[in-house]
Amino acid sequence: MLPNDPKIIRIAQTSATKELSKTQKQFNNLIKRIETQKQALLEWQETLPVYNQKVSSEYEVLWDAYNQHRVDLVYLLDRAHGDKSFTKSDKAKITHILTELAEELILEHGKDELKEVYNKHSEDDIDAAQEEADAMAGELMKSMMGGMFGIDIDIDDDIDVSSPEKLREFMQQKMQEAEAEHVEQQRQAEEKRAERKKTKKQLEKEAKQQQEAQNISQSIREVYRKLAGALHPDREPDAEERERKTKLMQRVNAAYEKKNLLELLELQLEAEQIDQEHLNTIAEDRLKYFIKILKEQARELEQEVMGYQMEFNQRMNRPPLARLNPKTLIMSLEMDIRSLRSDIGRLKDEIKLFKNTPSLKAFLKSYKIQRSRPADDFDDFIGGFLHPDNFR
Repeated sequence: MLPNDPKIIRIAQTSATKELSKTQKQFNNLIKRIETQKQALLEWQETLPVYNQKVSSEYEVLWDAYNQHRVDLVYLLDRAHGDKSFTKSDKAKITHILTELAEELILEHGKDELKEVYNKHSEDDIDAAQEEADAMAGELMKSMMGGMFGIDIDIDDDIDVSSPEKLREFMQQKMQEAEAEHVEQQRQAEEKRAERKKTKKQLEKEAKQQQEAQNISQSIREVYRKLAGALHPDREPDAEERERKTKLMQRVNAAYEKKNLLELLELQLEAEQIDQEHLNTIAEDRLKYFIKILKEQARELEQEVMGYQMEFNQRMNRPPLARLNPKTLIMSLEMDIRSLRSDIGRLKDEIKLFKNTPSLKAFLKSYKIQRSRPADDFDDFIGGFLHPDNFR
């Protein structure tokens, strides 16, 4: 239900009331907060298939093409290394560029066909480098996940980071283990507390909490009973009306199962069991129970929306809690697609250029070996080297 829907649940100020009470305002604010999160969740749910389709049909196709061109470049440089016309210094630079590109393509993109080329030009064995990279990734992931979710991950735990699904399975298992441990700790703590004689104040507090929980549950049950009594399809003789009530009753049962008070109230309004006057005159003590239920509902929706944000922040190498919405997600993907197309065009120019020995020599003469992030340095350098001004 969108915020501009005329049937939205809210307490309205009337001529009989100069101002809404604090509890009434809190109720309205919670309804607004829930509707905002429901709309955000709907946008994520509608955007997700669009995003995934765009990734599979455009981005991944371009990325595969980009990596294949880089594989071609590695083989080109390998052949150039065997050309006697290149100096020792030239060949050292070729080796540096070639091994950095090959290592990334093998370790990050699964281009195992380059292992032989890499091992030929490198003092290190790529399989050993793979094991080291996996170990470092696993340790980093343990640290990150432990910090983000407060889970103790043993140093001996083997984390498979080869796919998001396997990582999610591992984290779900660890979270279930942590939850089970927490429940057991609570049970043991309850047993210890039970062994001790409780004070009068403790007993009064427990009784109050139990009564409050019972009242909250009763508040939802009362709304459900009224709806079920009025909408039960078996009591309706008219076939068309019976079908309408059957569909409404299915929604009522689903809302009650999820303890979704707001949806139950909306259904009451839709079924004309309540009207605006009824909402305006809900008793303060009843409103307080409604507010407790709605607070929990709002928190659950916010956590669900945050789950989408964190998942895509992780995919995009952004901070886990960085603000992100579906619109900016699609815009970012479209920018990545345009950038990738540009990179592919530039890479094709590089390969065409380097097939010419004098052009490759000219490039190598200007190229400086950098020991930090050399693959990125190469990309930046070649981008500048291929600027049209250098060929006028």
